[in-house]
Amino acid sequence: MTEKKTLKLDEWEALATKQMKGMNPEEMTWMSPEGVPVKVLYTADDTKGLEHIDSLPGMEPYMRGPMATMYAGRPWTIRQYAGFSTAEESNTFYRKNLAAGAQGVSVAFDLAT
Repeated sequence: MTEKKTLKLDEWEALATKQMKGMNPEEMTWMSPEGVPVKVLYTADDTKGLEHIDSLPGMEPYMRGPMATMYAGRPWTIRQYAGFSTAEESNTFYRKNLAAGAQGVSVAFDLAT
C-alpha cells in the first residue's frame, strides 16, 4: 500500500496558478447571483466557528434540517407551481398532474393577474 501524499496549501496554490496560466486562486473567486463570493477551494479554516458544523439534523437548532434522516427514508415531495385564469383550468391542471404522480401542488391564485 502506498502512502497518501498530503499536499500543502502553498503547493496546491502553485499548482492551481500554473494550471490557470498565472491566475492565482484568489483571482478565481466569483460572485454568486446573490452576491456571495465563491472560492475555488475551501479548507477547514473556512468552517471554523460555524454554528451548524457540530449540530445534527432533526435536532435543535435545526440548522441541518427538520428530519433526523432527512430524505434518506422519504424522497422529496415533487410539486408543480401553477395557476390559470379560471378555477376550472387550474383544477384540471392540478388533477392531471396529481394523477401523473405529482405529490403536491403549489397553487398560485394570483398568477394570472
